[in-house]
Amino acid sequence: MPNITRISLVVCLLLPVYSVAATAAGDAKAGQQKSAVCTACHGTDGNSPVPTMYPTLAGQSAEAITEALIGYRKGTRQGAMANLMMPMAQNLSEEDIADLAAFFSQQLRK
Repeated sequence: MPNITRISLVVCLLLPVYSVAATAAGDAKAGQQKSAVCTACHGTDGNSPVPTMYPTLAGQSAEAITEALIGYRKGTRQGAMANLMMPMAQNLSEEDIADLAAFFSQQLRK
């Protein structure tokens, strides 16, 4: 097997591990403090008061929340709420996203 193929294989195998490790680094306590703007639509603990309109974030995986927020921030995520969420996510740093994802993923879905 040529060296370039081996390197590509190693990178492909380790990339998901790195991604999960980066997401796991979020601070749930900091995420709770940063979630104030989220509560109007998603509830104080991530359980949406209007789940037919705004998704419940409680109990979702940190990876899914991270992916969604990054997509909104980049403007690549589409959907009914994209126009509302894009401005919300624009100013979030990688750390903010990791912290919010950690907080909401640790909440119990009701």
